[in-house]
Amino acid sequence: MKAKKVLFTGATGGIGQSLIPVFLEKNYKITAITRDLRKARKMNWFKEVEFIELDIFQESHTLDIDSDVGVVHLVWQGLPNYKSEFHIGENLPMNYNFIKFLIQKGIKNILISGTCAEYGMQSGMIKSSSPTKPNTQYAFAKDALHKQLRFLQNEFEFNLQWARLFYIYGEGGERKNSILKQLDMAIENGEKIFNMSGGEQLRDYLSVEEVASQLFEIFESHKNGAFNVCSGQPISIRRLVENHIKKRGSEIKINPGFYPYLDYEPMAFWGEKDLPL
Repeated sequence: MKAKKVLFTGATGGIGQSLIPVFLEKNYKITAITRDLRKARKMNWFKEVEFIELDIFQESHTLDIDSDVGVVHLVWQGLPNYKSEFHIGENLPMNYNFIKFLIQKGIKNILISGTCAEYGMQSGMIKSSSPTKPNTQYAFAKDALHKQLRFLQNEFEFNLQWARLFYIYGEGGERKNSILKQLDMAIENGEKIFNMSGGEQLRDYLSVEEVASQLFEIFESHKNGAFNVCSGQPISIRRLVENHIKKRGSEIKINPGFYPYLDYEPMAFWGEKDLPL
């Protein structure tokens, strides 16, 4: 039986750290690209993965890759500054050129992490077939990359799985400025009050382990398309915070209304689950 092979970017990021073990458990031979081998060595699965140390945006031409390898592309720079022009001016062309290079090398199956921010200010339950209406530079760049790669399918035969991630919690999965990361820091610093927004926003949160499970299921389906990686269940930010405080056994008190609501996110939106079964 031919070995199943996959090439990862972003293996040592929050999602990659949880997704790599899923692929290893399913007997995939994994090659991962990293700019920082020192960080990679800290992973408990480091010895089970073949690492290539290079900058994919500067040195991709040196990459020797077999056409029968699947690709999971999780890298995206410049976060959490969602309103930076860097995403459109630099991130978008760098990512497009890298993926195009892989396709020209004969790669046939690619999974790329998108974002629920591509849906913009739409409210309620969002289907993966809903039109995208990005309203930040980050979301615009992600959406544009997706559309550019769809045009590329007119020239090259390859399978593109665009996985739009909703909100993530859990070890490694959260961004440094996420509300639960901030809450954990406040608790660990012994603070008595946790300042937050009004907390009435409804969001779709999923554990990083479940995100990894859904991404693997999408990859294994070999289906072409866009997919929501989500729970399908909305929860208010206030309830999320209160549940986490209870889970931590903390006495910290919340101070809702201290911060204004973000102007680039709707008050209520969540995803419709549509995993390829």
